[in-house]
Amino acid sequence: MKNTKVLILAAGQGTRMRSKRAKVLHPLCGKKILDYVIDNAEAAGAAEIGVIVGYQAEQVQASLTPEIKIYRQQEQLGTAHAVMMALPFFENFSGSLMVLVGDAPFTRRETLRAMLETHEKNGYGVTVLTAEFKDPFGYGRMIKNAAGELLAIIEEKDADATQKLVKEINSGMYCFDAQALAAALKEVNTDNAAGEYYLTDVIEIIRKTGLKAGTYVTDDPDDIAAINSKQQLAQAETLMRGRINAALMDEGAIITDPATTYIGPDVKIAADAEILPGTILEGQTVIGQDSVIGPYSRLKDAVIGERVTIENSTVLESSVGHDTKVGPYAYIRPGSVIGQGCKVGDFVEVKNSNMGDHSKASHLTYIGDGDVGQGVNLGCGTVFVNYDGKNKYRTVVEDQAFVGCNTNLIAPVTVKKGAYIAAGSTITDEVPEDSLAIARCRQVNKEGYLKKKK
Repeated sequence: MKNTKVLILAAGQGTRMRSKRAKVLHPLCGKKILDYVIDNAEAAGAAEIGVIVGYQAEQVQASLTPEIKIYRQQEQLGTAHAVMMALPFFENFSGSLMVLVGDAPFTRRETLRAMLETHEKNGYGVTVLTAEFKDPFGYGRMIKNAAGELLAIIEEKDADATQKLVKEINSGMYCFDAQALAAALKEVNTDNAAGEYYLTDVIEIIRKTGLKAGTYVTDDPDDIAAINSKQQLAQAETLMRGRINAALMDEGAIITDPATTYIGPDVKIAADAEILPGTILEGQTVIGQDSVIGPYSRLKDAVIGERVTIENSTVLESSVGHDTKVGPYAYIRPGSVIGQGCKVGDFVEVKNSNMGDHSKASHLTYIGDGDVGQGVNLGCGTVFVNYDGKNKYRTVVEDQAFVGCNTNLIAPVTVKKGAYIAAGSTITDEVPEDSLAIARCRQVNKEGYLKKKK
């Protein structure tokens, strides 16, 4: 597709979505609908991509990368009118122009390539991506001659009884000879039931110039599935999740219950990693080989090493090294790096901190803005007191240090290599290397105190 441009129609409001958000910006498995269309076009090999915006144009444009060309349709007067707004994108281009719709995220790269191949092999002026539906109600019908060439596309509201019997329907996605389309758009009018400029009208106009029109019929009707309502968005979630999970399992991942596992389209899972029920994997998460994630864990933009166990826990924008165990009920917040062979146990929270190899925080501990060395033990109830009400400070615990239970480390403070801290201490000053720190009041018993009070 090196000599192919792609133009995506994304100007509509999507009134049936009943939302203040533009339809193409709604998330689908954690990724915007429009992004799927762009990614599919890029994966198919498009040389350049343009997007036509209209409703909430600023928000849609802000969601796109700078290399995408933007064209604005101020008034929504039909699909052909939208394409007219992008004439500078292709009017001097001599290759093929693919026109896609921004609300159809399921069109596979293989399908796009096959449509282009059909278009160029047969020398068509226009090729339409189609599918056969058992119930084609509401869709434009493909009207062909005996040779199988496309004569016209008739919309449901304009079709007669015979034309409505046709099962092959229009997806709204096309491959054009760019110059033929530019010329044909000059002749499109609004002489139809809707009073709009139909892109389908260019089929007949192009044919009158002597060029042929044809179709590429996809073998998977889901390729052309568009999203027009919240119900269809929910159905699309199920369909997309199934595709994502199937692809990951084909690559070697183990997903024990795909129906209850939610994985984003950009997640990568190594062979033999196991994803247990109720798990949510989002963003750019990467799971290493032989790791076990779940049940009921959430990971977002997390990088997980090999042979890691994460049980009933959350990991956000952080990394976890090989052979580490996290959870149950641990919370690793953004900016954290957990080393190899570590233990982050139940009800442990880590935020913007580093934990060296083979260190442990087995339970009920808060590690905030800290740098923990290798082979460190943080006892139950240890708290990195990082915030004074105005500023946050860092705590450093060096290699092989041992912090006893119920200890408060008041930042900024450093516990040097091999130091021990007695349980129940509140540490405000540096603890020297290989020393024992005890920071608590001596116990005082007031005998008979309660009898006197009564």
